[in-house]
Amino acid sequence: MTTGAPDHEDDPAERKMRFLFALRSRGVTDSRVLSAMERTDRGRFVKGLFADRAYEDMPLPISCGQTISQPSVVGLMTQALDVQPRDVVLEVGTGSGYQAAILSHLARRVYTVDRHRRLVREAVALFRDLNLMNITALSADGSFGLPDQAPFDRILVTAAAEDPPGPLLAQLKVGGIMVLPVGQSDAVQSLIKVTRRERGFDYDELRPVRFVPLVEGLASE
Repeated sequence: MTTGAPDHEDDPAERKMRFLFALRSRGVTDSRVLSAMERTDRGRFVKGLFADRAYEDMPLPISCGQTISQPSVVGLMTQALDVQPRDVVLEVGTGSGYQAAILSHLARRVYTVDRHRRLVREAVALFRDLNLMNITALSADGSFGLPDQAPFDRILVTAAAEDPPGPLLAQLKVGGIMVLPVGQSDAVQSLIKVTRRERGFDYDELRPVRFVPLVEGLASE
């Protein structure tokens, strides 16, 4: 019987090492963010035909015509958000729940909203399975935020608006940070970091991105 070199392709440790190396090579260098992403298995959030591509740095389709963002973009957005351990975070656009799961390892409390009830149901089940008890997921029109829970230390928007929505800006604490893609839905958008000051907002353009558009109202499912 002949034996060849061992196949490390499906070795979890090897796969995790490649995954983290890819993140670092694309600019995700914050040790807390990398640790949170290492603890959050993207494979749990990708189903069906694309499950075997969960550890590649690419966006993938999920239910309701939405996508799970590529890990390097998730990492860069999380890094720009600069979440602190006592922070309360609002995420607009639950999607698969992957981003909220990462945020849960960094923040005190995460509120995440999505207009698709099905996505929220599936994410809640996953959060429960993963014992992520500091996430509250709700079906809601994210463009209006969550005024009853405001103000927030951090706000992350995972869908593109033409401009930062006024209700979300109003729900950001002084000194708080919001990260979101801004631009026309049919063109390349810019990832923007908004910092609320005592007298207004500072805007920093981070990088070009492409996200699904931020749509008002609740979906039918």
